[in-house]
Amino acid sequence: MARLLSLVLIILALTCLVSGKIIHPRSIGWEGRIVGGSNAKAGQFPYQVSLRSSFGSHFCGGSIYTQRWIVTAAHCIYGSTTNNVRVAVGTIYTNQGTIYASSKLIYHGNYNPNTLANDIGLVQTSTSIVLSNVVQPIALGSNVVGGNVAAVASGWGNTVTGGGAPSILQYINLKTITNQECKNLHSMTGNAANVNDNVICTYMPSGKGMCNGDSGGPLVANNVLIGTVSWGIPCAKGYPDAFARVSSHRTWIINNAK
Repeated sequence: MARLLSLVLIILALTCLVSGKIIHPRSIGWEGRIVGGSNAKAGQFPYQVSLRSSFGSHFCGGSIYTQRWIVTAAHCIYGSTTNNVRVAVGTIYTNQGTIYASSKLIYHGNYNPNTLANDIGLVQTSTSIVLSNVVQPIALGSNVVGGNVAAVASGWGNTVTGGGAPSILQYINLKTITNQECKNLHSMTGNAANVNDNVICTYMPSGKGMCNGDSGGPLVANNVLIGTVSWGIPCAKGYPDAFARVSSHRTWIINNAK
């Protein structure tokens, strides 16, 4: 039975790769892993959070916006309840950190779970997050970021394609590309129509990039949050990775994180 299940999973994964279509971040073939990244040091990304289930399992990333609010991806909390979402801060390990219960989950009213349009969400903690040298909020980006901007993404996951998933936080340095460049490259995958003005893309050669980073996790440039990990083609195959553009959703975040 185990051998048969493994064969089925391999066939499904190969089907996803051949089709070139967006794979939902919570389904087979898109494991939420950074490929070709480096180990983070303690306190290097003080805004990074780990969203965990009520059983303590990490399932998505996020960023501290204020002492009560976390910015993440809509697909991370869509269909969930506060009973099964916890927020872990102040750690680079998925089995450590200070844990806060959640009191409210909000995802964008125009979020589309099929295309992942407007893939932005918020988690409110039940009590205020205690700030320290390893726990700090990050400002929201307000300017529209174009191409060729240096950025960094962080999350928990693979350091090599096909490798195991280490518990230590990973990060990778990236470059943004213009949306037109992103559309052109995704014309080969059939996902060009999903690259809209509310999306920002990064591009790395095959073997490095997101698979898809850590869903909901931060993309940061010049010390501000410019994107949250949304979708891509598994896994580090040389196609752009897509993030929800924070500047497009900045007003929505501010109005709802109250």
